[in-house]
Amino acid sequence: MLDERIRIITTGGTFDKLYDAVKGELTFHESQLPRILHQARVTLPVHLDSLFAVDSLVMTEEQRKVIVDDALSCMERRVVIVHGTDTMVKTAELLKASCPEDDKHIFVFTGAMIPYALEDSDAVFNLGCAMTSVQLLAPGVYIVMGGQVFRSGEVRKNREKGVFERI
Repeated sequence: MLDERIRIITTGGTFDKLYDAVKGELTFHESQLPRILHQARVTLPVHLDSLFAVDSLVMTEEQRKVIVDDALSCMERRVVIVHGTDTMVKTAELLKASCPEDDKHIFVFTGAMIPYALEDSDAVFNLGCAMTSVQLLAPGVYIVMGGQVFRSGEVRKNREKGVFERI
């Protein structure tokens, strides 16, 4: 039987980047998830799983496989995966292709176009939408961005507009 807690797997991406004033660039330090969950007063039972912190543009196929293996081995039925938006669709499609036919997990990918640490970030909104969606959706693989829920295989990132859209 699968656990009813929510597992949040974080892999880096823009969501978790911080501005390093010394280097003058966005870098990774530690996940912003504990701070966001505390700030949002999330009272749901949540288990955080920080796999690594990489920009999805440099994510390797081996790292993608680690995400898939970790997600499929979760004892929790509801799984939110925080991922970089540039290759989120690719990882979601790999997870979907790797799911057994009778899998009962609900996998929801989300991320941010602007880091949580910067003004006007969409990180908190997207995480909130993902946390709600993972409780309401049927088993499967989804991407939740900008207040919209997309099935894996039916979405793409429109880089020109900076949004996810149905295909």
